[in-house]
Amino acid sequence: MDELSTLTYERDGRVARITFDRPERGNGITLEMPRELAGCVERANLDPEVHVLALAGNGTGFCGGYDLVASAEAMSDGFGAEQAPHGSALDPAVQAANHDPGGVWDPVIDFQMMSRNVRGFMSLFHSEKPVLCKVHGYCVAGGTDMALCSDLLVIEDEAKIGYPPARVWGVPTTALWAHRIGIERAKRLLLTGDCLSGAEAVEWGLASEAAPADRLDERFEALLERVARLPVNQLVMHKLLVNQSIHAQGLYSTQLLGTFFDGIARHTPEGYAFQRRAAEAGWGEAVRGRDEPFGDAGRSTFKG
Repeated sequence: MDELSTLTYERDGRVARITFDRPERGNGITLEMPRELAGCVERANLDPEVHVLALAGNGTGFCGGYDLVASAEAMSDGFGAEQAPHGSALDPAVQAANHDPGGVWDPVIDFQMMSRNVRGFMSLFHSEKPVLCKVHGYCVAGGTDMALCSDLLVIEDEAKIGYPPARVWGVPTTALWAHRIGIERAKRLLLTGDCLSGAEAVEWGLASEAAPADRLDERFEALLERVARLPVNQLVMHKLLVNQSIHAQGLYSTQLLGTFFDGIARHTPEGYAFQRRAAEAGWGEAVRGRDEPFGDAGRSTFKG
């Protein structure tokens, strides 16, 4: 915990603050981030002084999803961990070979890698103490996994939140969209890859509150303060009670399917074409080509 590379941790009175700290990369997710996140969540849960966890991001946005520039453009790194055991599913060379269109794809290798990320994200959901998440700027793709695994969400009114990789190369692995906003609205987002603004996220029941950028910190801190007033035992019991309803709906089975599907999405004809485009023209151009036909560049399309 003294050598965090992707986020920071500090205790501020009754609040444990976990902040993504890769602003130069849009707080892009690496394989180290879910592991460090889970470690910080456990540290907060074991600290008797902590009542509530606050999740946020440094820089211009909360999280822009997986840091895929290197992996999508060259498939040589980014999908692995340099310190991983040789030949394991986390070995960059193993992941690169498994994403070679001319090779034989092993779906279990993808699952072994991604399922570890899911467990890291779900440490927020399984945290005994409540997790409040503050979103500013953007929260897209894999970034939504962590926001939706949190308990309460306070969002900038003009932020964008959604899962654009639904259009190609991705399926949400934590599979929490339907649980958060219902089947109809989950399909509306995932069958288009459209994003919501922060204000729309509140209207849809995805977030508790939206605030303009200059008041976001104030509103987030006010909610943190109110939650932190409750005894830890009360907070733990209430969270466990509500989460049981989601467990009873088969969340684990859905996540198992979503994690396998995410691997499949990278190995469809369209997925390979997207990968080739990223290798030839760069990740940014590949994403631009994905989103241009929708006319939104990943922004909300609900305002016309």
